[in-house]
Amino acid sequence: MDSDGTQDTRGTHANPVPRPAGPPDVPRVPPQPGHSPGTLTANWLNEKRPEAEPGIWRFGYVRPKAARKAERLSPVTVAGMLIPLVVGIVFWSFWRRGEVPYEFTVLRLFTPDDWWWGGTLATPKELAGRPVPYPGVEALEVYSGLSFAVLVYLVIRLGGWAVVARHFVGRKAQPARALIAALGALITLSLVFPGAFPVVGWDPVPVVTPLFSLLVLITDGYGVYGSPSKELLDTVVVLLVLWPFARLGAWLPLLRARLAERRRAAHGQDPVAVTEQPRARWPELREAGQHQAADLLTAELLAGRMNDVDCARIEHRWTRSRRQGRLADFTDTVLRQGAAAFTHPSGARDLAHRAARHDLLTGQVRIGRWATAERTPLAYGGVGAALGPETLRTSLLVVGPSGAGKTRQVIAPVAESLTLQALTGGCAVVVVCGAGTPLGPDSAYDVVVRVGDPASVHDLDPYAEADDPDEAAAFLAEALAGDLDSVGADRAVRPLAQLLGPYRAAYGRFPALPVLRELLEGDPAALADLRGRLAGDRYAAMRRELDARARQTGAPGDPGPVLADRLALLDRPAFDGFFGTGGDTIRPFSLRAVAHHPLRVRIDLPRHGHEEAARLIARLVLAQFARVAQEGEGTRDHFVSLVLDDATGTVTPGSLRRIQRLRSQNAGVVLALRSVSDVPEALHGPLYGAVGCRMALSGVTTWDGSRFAEAWGTEWVETKDVAQHTVFADQPMTRLMHSLRKLVTGKAVTTEAVTVRQVERERWSASELAHAVPPGHAVLSLTSVKGEHAPPLLVDLRG
Repeated sequence: MDSDGTQDTRGTHANPVPRPAGPPDVPRVPPQPGHSPGTLTANWLNEKRPEAEPGIWRFGYVRPKAARKAERLSPVTVAGMLIPLVVGIVFWSFWRRGEVPYEFTVLRLFTPDDWWWGGTLATPKELAGRPVPYPGVEALEVYSGLSFAVLVYLVIRLGGWAVVARHFVGRKAQPARALIAALGALITLSLVFPGAFPVVGWDPVPVVTPLFSLLVLITDGYGVYGSPSKELLDTVVVLLVLWPFARLGAWLPLLRARLAERRRAAHGQDPVAVTEQPRARWPELREAGQHQAADLLTAELLAGRMNDVDCARIEHRWTRSRRQGRLADFTDTVLRQGAAAFTHPSGARDLAHRAARHDLLTGQVRIGRWATAERTPLAYGGVGAALGPETLRTSLLVVGPSGAGKTRQVIAPVAESLTLQALTGGCAVVVVCGAGTPLGPDSAYDVVVRVGDPASVHDLDPYAEADDPDEAAAFLAEALAGDLDSVGADRAVRPLAQLLGPYRAAYGRFPALPVLRELLEGDPAALADLRGRLAGDRYAAMRRELDARARQTGAPGDPGPVLADRLALLDRPAFDGFFGTGGDTIRPFSLRAVAHHPLRVRIDLPRHGHEEAARLIARLVLAQFARVAQEGEGTRDHFVSLVLDDATGTVTPGSLRRIQRLRSQNAGVVLALRSVSDVPEALHGPLYGAVGCRMALSGVTTWDGSRFAEAWGTEWVETKDVAQHTVFADQPMTRLMHSLRKLVTGKAVTTEAVTVRQVERERWSASELAHAVPPGHAVLSLTSVKGEHAPPLLVDLRG
């Protein structure tokens, strides 16, 4: 119950995926950090992480002062609020005195003429013998109330009073918010019911009296004043007045919280709401009733036996257990193992060394600081820049020349962050790089595949544990011919499948790459031996496949020789013992494992004359990754990421189609290129469209910059053109004064003409990207899986 699935083997393969060592039975203390672990870890856990725009470092984030100033109400807004109020007060004073032209025209249209004296606008007439002798008086009161209601609505609407109230009151914390709203409600009630407030002496606004007058006209009598309906009507008016202030002050949620505190205090519990308790007290566990587990974890944390990896790992497992309805299993494991509960199968609870700043609760890694520049939005200016799973799921493209800092300042922090997240159970990562690239020590990974190194413990399974010959053929076709215009991956699939299917039927496994090369070359002995093993009726379909392949061998346009030549790159003495030729001396690793387990994998590609083979292997890994990422789609709990430190030669039409689908499969890739020219020109547009995050480092060429400028598009900006015109005077005295002024200042008398207009300009031009980005900086644009965008902004990677 305390495993995360990494102990489950697939069980159908002769060489199963290597499994890291299981967790220790006895909880052990994580490596001691360089600071006091107890309170500092608790403070780290309690630190606020407010929601922010994509790419902002959320740990302890506070909006910049300039952004807060921009959120203040401008004088224009305040004036727009006060001017309608003043106009409304003046208008109402004229209305009450009857000095507004055509004031009573509407009233006379909707009332009988016998209510008014003839020759007057609205002078009530007594109707003797009726229960209501002066209906005109009551009609005037109703008309006054309706006019006042319309005027109040217009003042509030035109003045934007609702926005102002939410700005000043809605942002206040409780109980200040409720008290301010209550004060506003009291002031309003004093205007409606001044008699209830002895200290005020003004007349009531026409709210209650018009309602009673309306009831008098409807009932044709004054009985409403002496019945219980008067108190009922007063109560309704009070509630209607209080309702908007109750919503503004959030009175009902505050009341519920206070009542809940009293109930908890009455039962001897902590009166502070669970949701308001610090995160170090594990409030979510307490809210679910798991107080014993929460108390144990709190004690472990304060005693210094937990680090940030432990906190993030247990929170991740808690979320998973609650979703699966396995709270009892979670609690039992925590009570038995404490801080070491749900430890990664490798037994590691931290990395030996960290080079970047990480916040494992949000999954972010800080890569620098957003530069404060003219085009930088106020919310970004000067705050930390970070990458996280919400943006990496849309995939990231990094372009920069050698020495610009791609690996050291971008790829290495991202790889380190993903390996840490794997220890929490929230991520699986595959890092592909050249041998010797500084992307973390071997101890930071569970599996290290050193292709071409005789000392390597693991081999790379070229078929990724595939059972379907067509699937295995698709992997190899993308690797061998994905970058070839003459063959292409689609054409290469068929001849490979025609050989892989019969071979698997005959031997129960797929062939080693040297054997597959012989079959592709059409070696008669190899084909004859394979056909001899397919005797019997049950292999009739396989024999037909093999015969079809034999007929195509040597025919014009046969892709077999081209594929065999590509396979020859891997059938070299340097790769002896790899790709299925090592027997039992080396353990094959299948990339399919990362779809099921939070593994940390690093694949070191060969160098020194094997560049083409390295690109072929990288294409193979990318093809396998895109396929295995589909497994468990919608049900997989962890994020799956592939990091390519050098993506040269890996971008193909097929790989771009697969990359576009990754974001819906909780997966993403990070592609690093020295130049966009390393990608075929026909794929430049699809490449920029397939990834959601793009980064151009300092030193890119103008040609590369033009691709980024095209991808980032344009925006509307406001420009000011100032033109100076010389003033020519007609009068002698004016000309004399202008001459004296020119003699003193040395400048002719001019006037300025300012033209303000909106123009469409590139967000970043190719020239700016090539020449205006300082060293150690980059221009980064981000897109999250929710569709949120961060425009291309300058980032200081050294901050």
